[in-house]
Order: sequence, then structure tokens, then C-alpha cells
Amino acid sequence: MDANKYDVIIIGGGVMGCATAYYLLRFDANLKIAIIEKDPSYEFASTPLSDGNTRVQFNIKENIQMSQFGLQVLSNFADEFETNDVKPDVAFRSQGNLFVLDDNSKDEAFEGYQLQQSLGCDVQWLTPQDVQIYYPLYNLKDCVAGTYGAKDGTMSPMGVLNGYKNKVVQLGAKYLHAEVQRVLTEKKQVVGVQLMTGDILHSKLILNAAGAWAKSVAEGAGIQLPVEPTKRQVTIIETNIKLEKNLPALFFPSGLYLIHEGAGLFMVGKSFADDYVGTDDFVWHKEVFEEKIWHELVEFIPEFDRLKILRGWAGLYEVNTFDGNALLGEWRELGGFYLANGFSGHGFQQCHAVGRYTAELMLGKNASVRFIYFFC
Repeated sequence: MDANKYDVIIIGGGVMGCATAYYLLRFDANLKIAIIEKDPSYEFASTPLSDGNTRVQFNIKENIQMSQFGLQVLSNFADEFETNDVKPDVAFRSQGNLFVLDDNSKDEAFEGYQLQQSLGCDVQWLTPQDVQIYYPLYNLKDCVAGTYGAKDGTMSPMGVLNGYKNKVVQLGAKYLHAEVQRVLTEKKQVVGVQLMTGDILHSKLILNAAGAWAKSVAEGAGIQLPVEPTKRQVTIIETNIKLEKNLPALFFPSGLYLIHEGAGLFMVGKSFADDYVGTDDFVWHKEVFEEKIWHELVEFIPEFDRLKILRGWAGLYEVNTFDGNALLGEWRELGGFYLANGFSGHGFQQCHAVGRYTAELMLGKNASVRFIYFFC
């Protein structure tokens, strides 16, 4: 067999690409798979720069089911992804996710809650008094209700990524440090990729799992995707608040969120309409927290009037500007070209389900998990 010929080429060696490779090799151990990653240090990859949260509290059935499948995988992750007698530790903290609801968000949230209940999710509908029991620091400003997902939580994104990556390499996938220049096509069918070095790899099955760089990869195949790489940043703060146990992750209707990291440490973030679009800015700006977040935070939690800003970082969301949900499946006008793009901040928690389903699609198998819809 030609050394540069593969059954499947995956562009992007992040958690989505590696998860798909894992399930491909689970279904057929003899597949020859190339994973192409331009930065194996993952310095700017979205997975390690994410906050590592997962939840079932969505208003779309498919998103809920993807998270449910992910929680199943995580429950046995250490054993399933053991390599060379080493079990990966994803440091999963099932501290729960608590959503605060105001008058504008209550009705939509209740519809979502009913859907979550119908799918067997462990989610509670809360009164304002219940909310304060779960989060005694919150002063109930604007709160009319809340929802609490007991099995939601946070984990180590790199723990999950390394678990998948190490396993697929052990199973035989070829992990290449390279960058794709363009996708090669013939008569509306993919036939391979050309690397920046000029080398050509051949395959009739190619997955775009390039994350925030997905749009440029697709453009190399003559396809325009409604996906924009959008900068988001988080800040780690230290307070004098002493707590006996971790509080739930707290989410406000404005998009502000607060994740308790233990002791007096919290992770804070919020998206803004004017967040930078592009792949060339990863600078964390302390003043974003000081000028746009801190005052709002203190409105809800007065004890945060005094705190210390420790550090922060910035990463990229691959935002689907069409509807904020994933673009999945084979592109209709280009045979063999598959997408797993546009997760808009949900990709890390959906990688398990998307990886399995995409593998089934690419191999022409009947889907064992029927929950993903298509935009392509």
C-alpha cells in the first residue's frame, strides 16, 4: 500500500479529531488513519483553553443526548483509555451546574427543563429560596427561579484529550505534525490533502476537525462555512471567602458564569458581542474583567467587592453564526468531505458522541446513537 495513502485523513488533532479516530479504530482496527495537527503542543488549541465544563441543561434534544452519552463515557474513561498500564485522570468534579433565571429567561428555561425531565436527566427546578440554599453567596438579585443539574461538572480538558490521543496512537493511528494547505478534489470527490511542505496524502475520506481553523480548512476545499473563530477569555480570582465544599458552577441570564475551583478561588467568564474575531489574538486582557465583569459580579455577590486577580487566559470558540449549533456530516456537494465544526463552545463536552457518530457515518454503519442532526 502507498505509504501516503490512507483510509481516513483527519485534519485537526484536538479532542474532536482524536475521539473520531478512536471510534473509527474501535469499529475497524485495520484502518489506516492519519491525524494531522499543526501544533502538537496545543498552545492555542481550544480544548486546553476551555473551562472544561459539561452539562445536560440544553433546550435542544440532540444537545442533551450528546451530553448524556458523554457522561456515560466519562464514567469509565480511566479504564477504557488505559495505555501502557497508565490510566488517564480527567479529574471530573460533579459539583453541579446552577442556572439563575430572571423574568426574561424563565419560560424558555422551563420548556428546556421539561424536555430534560422527559429524557431522564437529573435536573431540578428551583425556587429562589432553593437557589440560595445551593449558592448562599448569591443575593437573589433578579432571580425568579433556577435549575440545577446534579451530574454536571468540570474536568481537565487535557486529561480527556491526552486520553484519546494516547489511545489512538497505541491503536495504530499516525499522528503527523503538519499543516494542510488545501484539500484536493476530483469531480466533486475528495482525493487527499496537500501539506504546506508540498507533500500529498491520499484519501477519499477526510474529516475537517480543525476547530477554530475549520473555516480556512473548508475554504481550501472551496466551501464557505458560517463559522467564525471568536476570542473568549476567562479570569482566575482569589477571594477571602472560606467554604467547606465546592459550590456549583453558577450561570446568570446575561452569560456571566462563575466556577468555584476550591477554597477562595473562582473562574469567571463572559462572552461579549464585540469579542475579537480571528486566530491571531490570544492575549488575556485584565481590564476586561475590571471594566466589564467585576461590577456585574458584585451586584450578585457583594462579597466579591474585594478580590485578587491572579491570572487569566484567552482561547477561541468556533462560533456557528447561523444558529450556534454544530455543523455535522458529509458536505452535500463534495463526496467524502465530512464536517465536525461550529460547536460554539460546546465541542469539548460533545466530542464523545460526535466522535462516535461521525465514525459511523464515515464507515457507512447504522448509527448506534441517533441524535445528531445535519446542516451540511
